[in-house]
Amino acid sequence: MMRNSVLPLILCALLLAACTAGGKKPAASPKEVLSERLAAYAAEGKVLYGHQDDLSYGHAWCVTDWENDGLTRSDVRDVTGKYPAVVGFDLGGIELGDSCNLDKVPFGLMRKAALAHIGRGGIVTFSWHPRNPLTGGDAWDISSDEVVYSILEGGEKHEVFMEWLSRAADFLAGLGDVSVVFRPWHEHMGSWFWWGWRLCSANEYKALFQLTHDYFVQERGLTNLIWCFSPNGPITREDYLSRYPGDDYVDMLGTDIYEYPGSDPLDVAAARYQGQVREMLATLKELAAERGKFFCLSETGLEGLVDPHWWSDVLYPAVSGSGASYVLTWRNAHDMPGHFYAPWKGFAHEEDFKQFSNKEDIVLL
Repeated sequence: MMRNSVLPLILCALLLAACTAGGKKPAASPKEVLSERLAAYAAEGKVLYGHQDDLSYGHAWCVTDWENDGLTRSDVRDVTGKYPAVVGFDLGGIELGDSCNLDKVPFGLMRKAALAHIGRGGIVTFSWHPRNPLTGGDAWDISSDEVVYSILEGGEKHEVFMEWLSRAADFLAGLGDVSVVFRPWHEHMGSWFWWGWRLCSANEYKALFQLTHDYFVQERGLTNLIWCFSPNGPITREDYLSRYPGDDYVDMLGTDIYEYPGSDPLDVAAARYQGQVREMLATLKELAAERGKFFCLSETGLEGLVDPHWWSDVLYPAVSGSGASYVLTWRNAHDMPGHFYAPWKGFAHEEDFKQFSNKEDIVLL
């Protein structure tokens, strides 16, 4: 009796094993494919170059009829003949149900541009500057240190915040079966955002990051997001980890570092910035190796590009050989003439950017 009942189970197991052995390996998910790609570039010593809002507007132009626009314009492409490998966008405003983000980019245009860039072989990253849910101010409203506390479970604004998360998740879900880098709650070691250093405790910040992750992944099924943790630098290893939400919540380590000359001579400012970037990326390389992550210079730049050799003599030596997967410079605002971080056609120092873009270990599309 026992022999007869067990035999069919054994035969089924053997058949399953035979099918598995002869079958094809399950297809990798979009997140796995993008993760492997980012890690591979770093392993090869290559750094992808990225630019914020690159397909939406440039220094002297702006997409207006986005539904009928082919989205082929790019300041980076106008200068180099190539698109940036990475394009960044920001979701600020999505939480309110607005049609445009805080920089007046329509979310319809953003979605179309993101998918167009991915279709060309590019990588897309999203940051988020949500408004202050407690005061009604913007992301830079730091008039209260109770904001994060108020949106965690049990807080007076928790339900409002969950609705905000729902709207952000709706947008990301609307991208379909693709993988993007998502970088929420960035620059938190400073105190200029309502989720910053002096505005909440370390445990509250971690809880905010974990809440966002768990809602997106567990409740909404957004399993294709690569989660990037990106405090502002330079900071020590200990400070970097002081608000780290945990390996289960982070796929990619990042940092935001800008060059601010102030009243210093350009060579002094450049040397300071270069040292900061090198040291911070070395710290991230060490942490990434320990934790099985990859890493990036998630935001950087020199506003107005006042240094004529910034790309070749400052940024390139800072990131070359660092092991970073990508470096992203900030946006070229069409409505703020001095607020730009990449050259455009006709810019006085565009040749230096061309030289940077042609380096063997710098990748554009």
